[in-house]
Amino acid sequence: MHAKYLYMQRYLTSLILKDLEEKLVLLSGPRQIGKTTLSKVLFPTDQVYLNFDRLSDRKMLREESWSRNVSLVVFDEIHKMKSWKRWLKGIYDTEGVRPRILVTGSARLDIYRKAGDSLAGRFFLYRLHPISVAEASRSFSAVSPDEILEKIMKFGGFPEPLLKGSEVAAKRWRKTHLDTILREDLLDLEKVREIKQIEILVELLSERVGSSLSYSSLAKDLEISPHTVKKWIEILERLFVIFVVTPYSKNIARAILKEPKIYFYDTGRVKADEGARFENLVACALFKRNQFLEDTQGMKMSLHYIKDHQQREVDFLTLRESRPEFMIEVKLSDSNLSETLVYYSARFTGVQPIQLVARMNREQQFDNIRILKAASWLVTLEA
Repeated sequence: MHAKYLYMQRYLTSLILKDLEEKLVLLSGPRQIGKTTLSKVLFPTDQVYLNFDRLSDRKMLREESWSRNVSLVVFDEIHKMKSWKRWLKGIYDTEGVRPRILVTGSARLDIYRKAGDSLAGRFFLYRLHPISVAEASRSFSAVSPDEILEKIMKFGGFPEPLLKGSEVAAKRWRKTHLDTILREDLLDLEKVREIKQIEILVELLSERVGSSLSYSSLAKDLEISPHTVKKWIEILERLFVIFVVTPYSKNIARAILKEPKIYFYDTGRVKADEGARFENLVACALFKRNQFLEDTQGMKMSLHYIKDHQQREVDFLTLRESRPEFMIEVKLSDSNLSETLVYYSARFTGVQPIQLVARMNREQQFDNIRILKAASWLVTLEA
């Protein structure tokens, strides 16, 4: 897989190429997820690439002195520039889409709030995610979906550790990856100096993947306030380290107040048991697919889990246009029918109840509930 990566086309490439003909394209996603690689294959011999972190590029950006005689201009990390959205609006309004403009960034850009009216109607937004079973299977047809699933569980879906396939290399990459995020990206976004404590928080979260989070419990472990824990978790979300899944409720306000679950963009960072790592892999695949449908089709998608006062719980519920779609329980190797899935499937109309099992021999059907081999189902997702 590693040798072929140089020729691997990421799942957003053709869509971004098409949209660049009409508007600005903003591409966000975790650090080292492949945004720069993707941008450089769009027009490989006919583009200007400018990174705001590089001093010489920063001067060129401020002077607006880059060549216009190219097919594509890539602005990387310009959200670090003061008044970047107004600056970008000025470029777009005076020069249009020739040359085409792609803007990339590794810290979470709250586009709709921060860009606001300045860029309204001028851009398409894409969010690049780790490599999933579906994406890898399309690029590496000679490798079975089951094998790909096991590799992502072991190494995570970030291109470098996954495609190198070395545990030592993955550990070294993971350490420098988090160091860079906390010592560079974090300080660009927030006036936070408790980096060591945030590192400990990441460690604690990596052991609690798939469990409902108690801010109070984490606060006690870190000897800080629950409010600070919540704030730090929000920062880690913005930095694309984790994403939050809230409990399902028709009353959205109530759902937000209930204890969330967290999952890592990097499945390889999960330090809980193998079952939690598999659950994280499925969460990543569903979250990626939801945001893909939002970014490419304008659909309203959301991801939740279900839990009632009797502690009956199902791992995931996807909503499409606010309507329940897939209800999913995940199991590492247990193919016995989940009683909670049976219970909830009788109480939701129009939902598709599925039990995904990572390692099983034979798929089964019980009334409207399907027990499926996880890799076989995940490979059918859109992204």
